[in-house]
Formats: sequence, structure tokens, C-alpha cells
Amino acid sequence: MKTTIDLPEPLLDEARRLAAKEGVTLKTLVERGLRHVVAAKARGMEFKLRDASFDGQGLQPGVENASWAEIRALAYEGRGG
Repeated sequence: MKTTIDLPEPLLDEARRLAAKEGVTLKTLVERGLRHVVAAKARGMEFKLRDASFDGQGLQPGVENASWAEIRALAYEGRGG
């Protein structure tokens, strides 16, 4: 089956280079990518952001009840923000 897709030039150029490097056609590379995405979705794989939180004691004394705008202003104080 034939279809037409519109890709950004930089992505298409990179895909062509990769296909040439691997010795396959661009069609084969696109098929691999689509199969990978479809299979991942079928397995229920979703992007999960790693937990980057850290152990702390919360906000510093004096800002527990501050608004987000006040906290942001303190964070950027003296930094041009």
C-alpha cells in the first residue's frame, strides 16, 4: 500500500543517513519504527517520569504560607528574574 507522509527535512535527512548506514531502505526504517511504537502501545508501555524528588523538610521558615508568585520572586531575587 502506498501512502504519503510529510516529515520535517532534518528528521528525513537523519533517517536517510541512518538507513544508508544500516544498509536498509527508508521504507524499512519507517516500518521498524511504526512496528516498535505499535508493539509498545500494545504492551501498555507508557512514558513514566522518574521520581526526582528528594528528602527535605519542605519550605524554609517564613515562606510556608507564601504565594507561588512570592516564592518565585525570592528564587529569582538578584538574578534578573
